[in-house]
Amino acid sequence: MTTTYPTTNELKAQAKRLRQAMATRGTAISHGAALELVAEQHGMRDWNTLSALATRPNAEPIAALSVGSHVRGRYLNQPFTGKILALAEAGGGLHKITIHFDEPVDVVTFESFSAFRQRINAQVDASGVSPRKTSNGLPHLVLDL
Repeated sequence: MTTTYPTTNELKAQAKRLRQAMATRGTAISHGAALELVAEQHGMRDWNTLSALATRPNAEPIAALSVGSHVRGRYLNQPFTGKILALAEAGGGLHKITIHFDEPVDVVTFESFSAFRQRINAQVDASGVSPRKTSNGLPHLVLDL
């Protein structure tokens, strides 16, 4: 899923209309506060994050993620949901990511014992897939983007 955001000028116009509508209803807010509210409506943590994404609307799917984003996918072929704790470019088209799972994931496929992980560090490409693979050829981590 690739998200396309309005341009920065369109987002600023939304903030201006919001500010005017709030003033009409008797609640004055600053332009900065209106920008933050527009960012929140687009699911971003702040205006800076949204404006950065708006400047590259056809960016790679990983660009839509940020620290604090909720994600889901498969880790060692086990489904998970979780929250991104860290995300940074690693070079070579890869990104370092730290995810805290909502529920621990059993990473062992043997019936006789289990090993649970709740926080992982991994590398993923622009589409959210780990270049590292398990012995059966499946990626360690696949994010649903």
